[in-house]
Amino acid sequence: MSVKVPELGSLRILLVEDVPDDAARVVAQILAAGMEASFQRVDEEAQLQAALREFRPDVVLAELNMAGFSGFRALDIVRQAQPELPFLFLSSTTGEEAAVAALQRGASDYILKHQPARLPSAVARAVREARASGDRQRVEAELMRAQRLESLSLLAAGLSHDLRNILQPLLIMPDLLKARTEDPRLWHMADIIAECGRRGHEMAQLMLSFVRGTRSPSERVQVQQLFEAVQLLLRGTLPDNIALHMETADEALAMDGNYTELQQVLLNLTLNAIQAMPDGGRLTLQATPVDGAGNAQWLCISVIDEGTGMDAATQERLFAPFFTTKADGTGLGLISCKRIIESCGGRIQVSSVQGQGSRFDLHLPVSERAEGTEATEAMLHPEMLGRGQSILVVDGETTRLSLLGNALSSQGYQLELAADGAAALRWMQQAGMPQLVIVDGGSPLLSASDLLQELAAQGYSGPALLLEEEGVPVPVEIAPAGIVLHVLRKPLEMQQVFRSVSVALRG
Repeated sequence: MSVKVPELGSLRILLVEDVPDDAARVVAQILAAGMEASFQRVDEEAQLQAALREFRPDVVLAELNMAGFSGFRALDIVRQAQPELPFLFLSSTTGEEAAVAALQRGASDYILKHQPARLPSAVARAVREARASGDRQRVEAELMRAQRLESLSLLAAGLSHDLRNILQPLLIMPDLLKARTEDPRLWHMADIIAECGRRGHEMAQLMLSFVRGTRSPSERVQVQQLFEAVQLLLRGTLPDNIALHMETADEALAMDGNYTELQQVLLNLTLNAIQAMPDGGRLTLQATPVDGAGNAQWLCISVIDEGTGMDAATQERLFAPFFTTKADGTGLGLISCKRIIESCGGRIQVSSVQGQGSRFDLHLPVSERAEGTEATEAMLHPEMLGRGQSILVVDGETTRLSLLGNALSSQGYQLELAADGAAALRWMQQAGMPQLVIVDGGSPLLSASDLLQELAAQGYSGPALLLEEEGVPVPVEIAPAGIVLHVLRKPLEMQQVFRSVSVALRG
């Protein structure tokens, strides 16, 4: 009888058999059936464990009754090491009790030695079923991963919106503080608050960028400043037995990228390095220029630790989604780092030795922009002050509505605040027409387009300033005839608000 199973390919078959002649007969039966296979025979526990690691069999054929080694013990070892590996018992013992006992212990099948014709087909079936089970588990795992990513996407969208609303005062209040004092210390504090607000909004946007796969705005980033920011953020986290060293070959080194994203990468890698050094050691941040292909200039930023290191298997899966070696880890930190570096046109290289430590090298293109290209914050100008003009602000976000009202009132405008379009229409029917309407473009109840249409129907013909959500542009065509539409993108900064209001009123 011949069993042709070319679709299985070449199989690695492990024989657990203490009689060499019996093992030779099994090999001959399988090869005579037309199966392509390589074989290894073991008859001791230590040999079996070594073969599972090194030979990596596709199927195990084991004698049930051996003089010095139990077949059931062999089954227990295989199931503990590789639960899905096909395991077939071979025995000269007849009777249903022996077969039932073998199957109950987890064997894939039970073959009698005096029925050799059944052996090849049983091996082929067991291998096919194991592979089908493995494929099904992989598909289910991918489906679960996709569902988790979809859930993360929804969570990121919601958190991003809420965080930006919460952080909005950090962008609005600093300018109001500066307008009320000449104290340089308070000006410095206002600058710090504004910077924190800006970085916070960028981090909220990063959550959306990660799940959407979009690239964040690029800027010129000084490596020395980036290192100092990371050092400051680590100050309360760094254990006493870990020494942080920062080495920069040239203080003028710079690169193009998103500052917040690059800071996130270094923080992630340094925190991982700290956790990998429970007994302490040296943590190094290093930046050196390197030559690239042609005339290209590259920068290598290295994070080096003297921790526990990683084995080869861990390094292979290091950037796989949801893979983590931490009990409370998410498995998204390193893949996020990889995405950020690649979005800058760079790459990550990892080298690690168990017991000696790990090294992450970030290769990034050097910035070619000249110094001093960063935009500076505009100061308050007298022409941006109001002269009692009436402004109606329609915004469903309570915090932003209140801050806009206070900020514009401080500039000399007369403010009326409405939480939705219906309240705005009621106010206009009672108090008359304002000279400017500021409308949130993301209102869920009465859209900006519908509100402007209603305002025009009631006779309003002044300018309108539309607050546009980043990434969700509102077409200018929504404005009805007679209303000049101006657009201001969120998150709002007060200098932009004052300037846009002044331009809209002058127009």
